[in-house]
Amino acid sequence: MKFAIIGAGAIGGYVGAKLALAGDEVTFLVRGANLEAIRRDGIKLIAADGTEQVARDVRATNDYRAAGVHDVVVLAMKAHQLDAVADDVQHLCGARTVIVPMQNGIPYWYFKKHGGPFENHWLHSVDPSGRIGRAIPADRVIGCVVYPASELVAPGVVRHIEGDRFPLGEIDGSISERAQALSAAFVRAGFKAPVLDNIRAEIWLKLWGNLVFNPVSALTRATLEGIARFEPTRDLAAQMMAEAQAVANKLGITFRVSIDKRIAGAEKVGAHKTSMLQDVEAGREPEVEALVGSVVELARLTHTPTPHIDAVYALTRLLGRQVAAPA
Repeated sequence: MKFAIIGAGAIGGYVGAKLALAGDEVTFLVRGANLEAIRRDGIKLIAADGTEQVARDVRATNDYRAAGVHDVVVLAMKAHQLDAVADDVQHLCGARTVIVPMQNGIPYWYFKKHGGPFENHWLHSVDPSGRIGRAIPADRVIGCVVYPASELVAPGVVRHIEGDRFPLGEIDGSISERAQALSAAFVRAGFKAPVLDNIRAEIWLKLWGNLVFNPVSALTRATLEGIARFEPTRDLAAQMMAEAQAVANKLGITFRVSIDKRIAGAEKVGAHKTSMLQDVEAGREPEVEALVGSVVELARLTHTPTPHIDAVYALTRLLGRQVAAPA
């Protein structure tokens, strides 16, 4: 299959490298130092055990028109970066191209093919101008939840830390041929990619932890185990999760694990810095709206009180503003 990977950071680089090493045709849409490095040397993947592989037979460009049509377009950037590339995605698409957003949090397409009273509701928190929804039609989308952890350690060099699961699912809940074909390509590349009939439930399960541990870690500089082992923040995590669970339940979502088990799972990961904490430490704008603001918006939509989430959201938004402010 022909894959276009927009972004070659921690996740885009990892996914693209594995697909290319498995024999798929991969084009990275990148800029700056990453573009130069991949053009010159290919993309290097450092496995969790320290072994290294280099995918040299890849393309890298910043010209969407020249890149041509692909079977699959992977959107491998953070949710707040989607708006900047949304209008360019069409240049990579033919009649049967599928698009795989790999963002954390509630996606811009959440209420497309959702059914019920909120069908086609526009989520302002993740698509403020509506540009993403207009430019990237829901009919092309296959939902995806990203579980692996990796990091970009140098231009064109990605280190895989742990995890290999990328659950996939049509947003209408069908088990389609195109979803199964995409799953098969991911499996050939070494990933676990089950096709689910309710991708939204899986999105919420991942978000349940991100909603809490990302902002709290960014605000406190604590790791996952630090938050889980300090009784006041563990209690805060449980309160935030209970509020989020109430919102999700009103949208027809149930969780297959308990709050205590979800917190214990985060604690088990150990002294891991969340992506939001890493962003703040690096002086980058944190991913607040998709992970927290979207849940606040859904809470208002469903008339659900979320006082603990609201407080953390306010603090994290201010933190993001401080980080983004010019020195």
